[in-house]
Amino acid sequence: MKDYNELLEMWRQEKKKRQEAEGELTIIKGIGNTSPEMKTLQERVKRLDDSLANALEINESHQRYNGKLQVRVGELERDNRILSKQISDYIKKHEDSFRKAGL
Repeated sequence: MKDYNELLEMWRQEKKKRQEAEGELTIIKGIGNTSPEMKTLQERVKRLDDSLANALEINESHQRYNGKLQVRVGELERDNRILSKQISDYIKKHEDSFRKAGL
């Protein structure tokens, strides 16, 4: 019976230590989530999230604008080729007139 009582007392002590440790852990977690440092970090995360959302919106806008510019560049390159051909054809057609004029 003595061994049983010793084991029972040891078990009670261990149970008490475990409960105290769980209580302390709960307090630490509570303080950690509401501490000024945690609030500062949460505010910083919010600012960074807002900044990221803004940057993504700007990026999307720039991509749309860049797409429009690429289309316009393609149109201008095509127009430039057409004009270059027209000028070349005009020069060939009037080559004799240019030579006579000394050009």
